[in-house]
Amino acid sequence: MKIIVVSDTHGDFYSFQRVMQMHKNADVVIHCGDSRDEIDRIKELFPDKVYVCVKGNCDLGSNLKYTETENFASKKFLITHGHNYQVKYTLYNLVCAAREQKADIVCFGHTHNAVCEYDDGLYIINPGSLNGYDATYAIIEIKDNGILANIAKLK
Repeated sequence: MKIIVVSDTHGDFYSFQRVMQMHKNADVVIHCGDSRDEIDRIKELFPDKVYVCVKGNCDLGSNLKYTETENFASKKFLITHGHNYQVKYTLYNLVCAAREQKADIVCFGHTHNAVCEYDDGLYIINPGSLNGYDATYAIIEIKDNGILANIAKLK
């Protein structure tokens, strides 16, 4: 299973669309918030994907939840924007929440800084910001022999 994780697109529909075109074989798209309206446009262009989207601190008026939990390929995901967990200052609160939920992977955004770490059974993924010059996103592949997670730079 191939999962694309993006965050903090802040209206950059073009970059989001490019990532989707490069990864047409992705099964799931996770957006960790601050998506404005581009997520709805992406869903129209790529309707065959499973989408999980959460509300970011800039998604005013959105009906999305701040946090979602999902299971993909027998792995539990905790998905959030991160501002409610103070991720700009520490990952401690977020990691504790992920462990309480017995998550295998936690995906978050908000900081615009990409993170791809493994800590005692927990993958901690921040795709960075898919906006502007140094746009980044994450690719997670779940296979029978394990999980492969990477940060990719949009070129």
